[in-house]
Parts: sequence; structure tokens; C-alpha cells
Amino acid sequence: MLKNTLFFILMTAMVAIITALTGCASNDNYRTELEECKYSKPGDCSKSAIQHYKDDTDQEHHLGFVEFDDQGQLRDRHQLEEVLKHFYSIAARQDVLLIVFVHGWHHNANPDDSNVKDFRNLLNRLARAEAADSRNDGHPVRTVLGMYVGWRGDSLTIPWVNNLTFWERKNTAHDVGNGGVAEVFLKLEEIVNVRSGTTEESRDKHNSRLVVLGHSFGGAIVSTALHHILTDRFIDSRAGKTSQGDAKGFGDLVVLLNPAFEAMRYTSTYDISQQDCRQYSHSQLPKMAILTSEADWATKVVFPTGRVFSTLFETHGTLKRHYCNKDGEQDMPLNEGAADRSTVGHFEPFRTHYLSPATHLTKRSADFNYKTLQQNWASQEPSSTLMFESVELQHLDRTHPLNPYLNIYVNKTLIGDHNDIWGDEVVSFVRDLIMISTIKPKTSE
Repeated sequence: MLKNTLFFILMTAMVAIITALTGCASNDNYRTELEECKYSKPGDCSKSAIQHYKDDTDQEHHLGFVEFDDQGQLRDRHQLEEVLKHFYSIAARQDVLLIVFVHGWHHNANPDDSNVKDFRNLLNRLARAEAADSRNDGHPVRTVLGMYVGWRGDSLTIPWVNNLTFWERKNTAHDVGNGGVAEVFLKLEEIVNVRSGTTEESRDKHNSRLVVLGHSFGGAIVSTALHHILTDRFIDSRAGKTSQGDAKGFGDLVVLLNPAFEAMRYTSTYDISQQDCRQYSHSQLPKMAILTSEADWATKVVFPTGRVFSTLFETHGTLKRHYCNKDGEQDMPLNEGAADRSTVGHFEPFRTHYLSPATHLTKRSADFNYKTLQQNWASQEPSSTLMFESVELQHLDRTHPLNPYLNIYVNKTLIGDHNDIWGDEVVSFVRDLIMISTIKPKTSE
């Protein structure tokens, strides 16, 4: 094909030569033990696919692992089955908050991988927040379940040299997203519905929820796996439909952090959320949030540079689109070439919010009421600023304030580079988004 340019031929040749000389990154499962393991400190459960942390404390959570190969196939289907069986047994007895994380470039399911440690820290924070919300409302605490989706984020292990794998790993990420990941996501969604789908009474009573996170090429995996599902849920074309209602998403929230995929792949999602300048109701909760740092060199510079070569022989035009502000529908010519070369977060026409450090920090008590955040979310106005614990979210007045799809540009002091996604301020903000999206609204009690 014409798009297989000399650039890619040269890069492929270089990678092949280096691979022959140095060998590839590990192509084996890291998590081969399938019995539940009690985790208490770093180094524990290093090969376990099922881990249980701090039973009967405010930090209690369960962590499972599932691993994919470069073709998007499960390395061991029995691994997935055992993790799902463990999660099902918990969700059948009590409400759960199930968090999925798909890592990106340079990472994997190795017990020493920094993403494994950082994801565990997020689960700890969510467990504490859930315990606080339970004490405030008097409802049973939801058990936090975490699923770490591992794939071969590196094909070479030599530092710096492995940066040559950027485009090869990008292609692999989309292959993984087109493979078995959607099956895993849907089965996890089934788990959170294992109690709430029984009767009308149980649907109102129970509160199990699902959130999916993806970073870098992990964001590309999540987007690829869920794109058509999200479109289907948003439009909601079921038989017997009598009203539009709130827009639905996959699970309860999808969060993409410095995602490495083209804005062009997001165009249809943008279009349906802006159609007719839809007036979302006060009960509409966020369904997808994209966070991209203004200092992310990999997605801001490296990605579009490579896309110049890979789109060299493609044709692009200008599309007639619009954005919606407080004055109504505004014309917005959409440059297909720019959208096809830029990542979704760095494509300015699609941005909806800006996240920056808070002007005044807010000290929260251990029993902070998260329903306050949910109520503040529902009362947003165009161009308003929503205050969180240590950050503030400014609405850019390019869509309805309650549009459930957020494309957030992040100040460089909060996310300093492509991998700097685990700082306290950002993790706290993600935790708050999760709580806003997953706790029961006051009006439904």
C-alpha cells in the first residue's frame, strides 16, 4: 500500500536489526498463579493473578490481572476465567466498585512495573473514599475490585532504543483493542450487573458500578475496543424507546489519560454529543473523560510527526461541523488532515475543558460527603469553573456544560510529561470523577 512509506520501511528495518542483536521483551505470562493471594507489602503475590489487600480495613480491595498477546488474544483464557469467577463470587454477595486499568507504552504486568504499584495506590484511595461515603450515607460499603489489563507495551528492553518501537506498538495497541479486550470489558460489566439486573426492586437497591481507565496506547486500546459500543449506548436505538433521557456510556465512566490515538477516530463521538446542541438534563453524569497534558511531548510532537509520513498519500478535506456555546450553534470548519495527524487531546477544536491547579486548596475531612461534588456537577453553567480538592475545572463554553464527553486539556504543572499521570492532584481528580459518576444521586434515594 502507498501508506507504507520509506519512513516505516526504514524504522521497521532498524527495529528488526536491533531485535536480532538484542532480543525481544518478555513474551510470557507474568501472572501464572491463579489462587487468591493475600497481599500486604511490595514483593508479595509476585506471580498471582488474584490478590486481596487489607481485609476488613478502609483500604481493602481485590486486584486481578489478565494478559494479552500482540495479536489481542488472551495468553491464558483460564487466567481470565479464574479472575472473573473470583469477582463474580464477591459481586453476588455485595455491591462492588470495579475499576479497570489498561497500561500503555513501556509497561506490562510485571510485579515491579510502576503502573502496577500506582494502580494499587488508586484502588487504596478509592476504597477509603468509598468507606467515607458509606459512613456518611449509612449504606453498605462497596467492595473495590481492580482489574489490571496487561499487554506487551515494549517489544525491546534497551532504554532509549525501545523508543523506536513507538509506531510498531501503536499498531499493536489497535490490534489488542480489536481483539479480545471488548469481551473482557463486557464480562466485567456483566459482573457489576449480577445483582442489579435481577428485579426492578434490586436495580433501585443495589449500586455496583464499573469504571475503565486507559493510559497512552492503553487509551488507544480502550477507545478501539469500546468505540462502537459507546456509539450504540449513546444513541440507544432499542425497540420501544419513548424518550431520549440521559446519554448512556459503557459501564459508568471511561477515563483516558494522555491517550495516543488520532482525533479523527474521535470525530463521530464528538458529532453525536454535539448534535442539535443537545440540552443535557441536570441528572446527566459524565460518561467519558479524556485528560491530555499540554506538556505531553510524545503525543504533542512525536505522534503528529510520524503521522505526517503515514498519511502522506491520503486525501483530506474540510468538513462542516459546529460547536455549541451559550449563544447556540457556531460554525466550525474541521480540517481532516489536522485531525488525522493530531492526537485527540491536542486537537483544539474538540477540547471542552481546561484543568489547572486550584487557586485555593480545600482541606477535606476523612468523612467528606461526595454527594456535594455530584450536586456541584449538576449545577454547572457555561464558562463556569468547578472546584475540586486541589484542582479546578474550567468549562470552555464549546459544548453544553453537562455534555457527558469531556476532552480536558491539563496544565503542565499537574501532568509534567507523557507518563506523569499518577501525581496526587490528578489521582484525586480522577477519584472525584469516579465518585461523581458512580454514587447514587440524592434524588434517587
